[in-house]
Amino acid sequence: MSGAASGAGQPGGPEPLPPIELVLATHNEHKRREFDRLLHAGAEVSVAVRALPDEAQLPPEDADSFAGNALGKARAAAAQAGAAAIADDSGICAQALGGAPGVRSARFAGEHASDEENLRKLLREAPTGSVLEYVCVIAYVDPAAGVERCFEGRCRGRLAATPRGSGGFGYDPAFEPDDGPPGTTMAELSDAAKDAISHRGRAARALAAWLAGEQADGANA
Repeated sequence: MSGAASGAGQPGGPEPLPPIELVLATHNEHKRREFDRLLHAGAEVSVAVRALPDEAQLPPEDADSFAGNALGKARAAAAQAGAAAIADDSGICAQALGGAPGVRSARFAGEHASDEENLRKLLREAPTGSVLEYVCVIAYVDPAAGVERCFEGRCRGRLAATPRGSGGFGYDPAFEPDDGPPGTTMAELSDAAKDAISHRGRAARALAAWLAGEQADGANA
């Protein structure tokens, strides 16, 4: 625990640092709550995450990399909100398919495909037990400070023979993480267990650690 956190509330201790306010490039309240949870998981920094207002517009995810898509959304959110913003892009890469679907994970079976249709296509085209890797990139953009950073998280696993579990979303029911209990899919894990090993959880912790360091440097300057 950092000095600022451990001294909070103690007589003569340093005042707690104010929360870092961030705009998340989404209109989805469920996603905002998820990021709020991820950024506070074991972090030595307080972050206040708010979603974009309904009228804000985000660019299409048409870049050829996760970082490109995340940066595009974070820049747009920061410009419209007039504040530091974060955005993420993530997907799954199948070794047997040359890294596909990658940035097209949400559109693997077509532009308007459902999670179930995308998952069925992966199960048809990649062999059971083949290597998969979830990738997440979170972009941070602060126009006032002229700062842009990207934080990547990865989770390696294998393709299950059949979907199992009711938790998670996307490809989770057929993704057996190497860091999880043997034979268990992401969709069978609790939120806490998934956050500890997921690509998004790892990227969020990298961002939180960097934010804590930046805040501490600013306080000591």
